[in-house]
Amino acid sequence: MDTVGVARAAAEESGPAAGPGESSVTWCPSGRPDRPESQVLGVRSGRDGAVVYLERPIPAAEVLGAVPEGIEPTRVLRFASHCVSACVHRRGGDCTLVERVGVLPEAGEARSVPRCHLRGRCQWWRQIGVSACHRCPAVATAVLREDALTTLVADPSTTLEQLGEWIAQSPDGPSPEGPSGTAGG
Repeated sequence: MDTVGVARAAAEESGPAAGPGESSVTWCPSGRPDRPESQVLGVRSGRDGAVVYLERPIPAAEVLGAVPEGIEPTRVLRFASHCVSACVHRRGGDCTLVERVGVLPEAGEARSVPRCHLRGRCQWWRQIGVSACHRCPAVATAVLREDALTTLVADPSTTLEQLGEWIAQSPDGPSPEGPSGTAGG
């Protein structure tokens, strides 16, 4: 059975699980799979690697063993875990990663907000609201392909001003190759 099948089967077997929405801490929708509280938020699928959210959370520990050896779990699954003060993307009580993600133009037309069991406790939702939900499916913990924009957004040292300048220099909007058509911008 493939990873997606194992995740779906575990969700069906586990029934209503205690998950991110049942805690007083905020949760990161781009969390690490190795944290004890980690939950599978969704499965990355399709050519673009967009996240398809699970109907209910599954403890990461129940799924990690099904990921084939040599495959980084974050390449195929998105995890949620507690937001922690030691995170490189943390500034006080805020997440700088969602601030950078929030600067990016929304892909395509406005679409409905994806169903997500994390929303009630999601740090990104609390910080920037529905805008985070429109961009969240495209966020990857592990990057499927190298591109300048993803590298800039993921880098905690990138300022919102630098990101805005990079986007402004892109004649057709953000593209993986950068403003001038070469990697690194």
